[in-house]
This record gives sequence, C-alpha cells and structure tokens, in this order.
Amino acid sequence: MSKVLTVFGATGNQGGSVIKHILAHPKLSSIYTIRAITRDASKPAAQYLKTRGCEIFEADLDDPKSVRKAIRGSSAVFGVTDFWAKLSYDDEVTQGKSIADSAKDAGVDHLIWSSLVYVSKATDGVITSVKHFDSKAVVEEYIRSLNIPASFYMPGMFLSSLYSMFRPGPDGVYALNLPFPTTTKIPTIASDVDSGAFIAAMLLEGPTGERVAASTELEFAEAAKQYEAGTGRKAVANELSAELFASYLPESVREELSGNMKLIRPDVGGYYVGEPVDAIAKGNQLLEKHGLGPLISFEQYAKNTAAKEAQ
Repeated sequence: MSKVLTVFGATGNQGGSVIKHILAHPKLSSIYTIRAITRDASKPAAQYLKTRGCEIFEADLDDPKSVRKAIRGSSAVFGVTDFWAKLSYDDEVTQGKSIADSAKDAGVDHLIWSSLVYVSKATDGVITSVKHFDSKAVVEEYIRSLNIPASFYMPGMFLSSLYSMFRPGPDGVYALNLPFPTTTKIPTIASDVDSGAFIAAMLLEGPTGERVAASTELEFAEAAKQYEAGTGRKAVANELSAELFASYLPESVREELSGNMKLIRPDVGGYYVGEPVDAIAKGNQLLEKHGLGPLISFEQYAKNTAAKEAQ
C-alpha cells in the first residue's frame, strides 16, 4: 500500500516543484501517493494536479483543524508557509507551528520544513529586520523541540526574484542594482523548478535532522551576463549605496528587504550566515548522491522566462 506524502503549497512554486519531481521519480512515485493541499480545490492548478493522480485536499493554514485533517494519515509532509501573503511574522510562526503540531499528532515518519537561517541570532543582533527568515527559523526550533523526525530545506534567493530585479533604463539597458559589490556571490535557486529535486533527495535520504542548503552560487556581475545571454537584452550590474537602494523599495517592505540585502554582504556573514562554509557544496552533493540535478542555470531560466513573456 502506498504511503501518503502531504504537500502544502501544492499550487505554488515550492510545493508545485515537489509534486512534479516526486511524480517523475520512479522510486518515490511508487512509494508515495500525493495529497496536494490548497485553499481552493476548484482552481485550475488544483484540478490539473487531480488529473495527475494527486488527492486534492482543501485546508487553510489559519485553521488548525483543517491542517490537522490534512495531515492525518500522512507518512511524510512537506511544510511551507508564505510570509509575503500577509507580511506577518506572527502569522507565519503560528501557521508553521500548526503544521508541526499536526505532524506530531499524526506520527509522521518525516517532516520536511522549508526553513531559513535565524538572522537575528546568527548576526548577534546586527540585523533584526529579516522577519521572513526568522519566522521560519523559529518554527524549525519548535519542530526540533517536538522531536519530530525531520529535515530542513534552506532555499537560496529565488531566481524569479532576481529576474524581476532587472529594470530597463532610458537607454534600453537592463540594470541589476544591488547594495553590495558586484563580486559578491549570491546563493540562488529556481524555486519553481528545482525545489523538488532537493525534497526528493531528502525523502530518499530519510529524516536526518539536518539543514540542506539548496542553491548554487552566482556572482552578482555574472548574473547580468547570464541575463543578457538568456534574454538577448543588454544588461549591466551596478552597486548602489544601501540608502539609495532602500529608497527604491515600497515602504511596506523597505526594512525587510534592506535587511535581506545587507545579509548577503560577505562582511556581514552572507546569506547562509552561521552555516558551515561548505553548506552549499554539501547540498549539491546530496543531489548527486541520489542521481538528481544539476540545477538550472540563471541563463536558461532567463531564457525560459523571457520566452513565456513573449507568448
């Protein structure tokens, strides 16, 4: 009898990628049936998953009872929350703890939590504004306190976000303007494409209790070169002052994203501050161990995205 893998955010980037990879993997697709969690089972994306053999289950992360029902009977769970939906640290922590409590009650064999580093702690209070990192890390700590068999997925900066940062100037040149040196290396991942490769590897590996840094490093200046190669648009990389960069941000996310960019600076500690220096290499070694990967390049991602935009 197949085991149940419950995937939150099934119609989103991370959850959707998880489902694609599990369905395409000969071993994992024979082990698991997928329970796809969505707030609206009638949406086209959910109905498409149904045609792929997924069980569609409606649940609201703000409703602990529905989360408990969604996880009941599951062997494995992929848990992810969306800070940007409400811009609320407290709500994201509450939602994540609801997944954790329900996984504990259901006695799951493996909970994979989409986590991030605890920036406030790891920087000794130098950066305290990156709430969408800290909230996920607080949930991770809670999961560990419950002694649930678990692993922790740590995605880099989304290539979708990086792509959207390129803006055309009056001369038609697309500029990537960021507040750190152009030699800075940025951990990146195409969340909608490659998240599932890491989750598949983590399921094959079993609940290790470890964090998996899921990304490849891309130099800031190289990002502009790959964007240009992929899209055919002239592109440049420019270092801005932190103040000028912040002035371009919407007020509602200015402090959050300014802190996020400051975190990437190597003199502060880098995106994966507090993690071992070989964390990214080990994450990619895990993929290789299980015959997964390689990760899509930013050039190819940019090419694919530009082609979709032109349709």
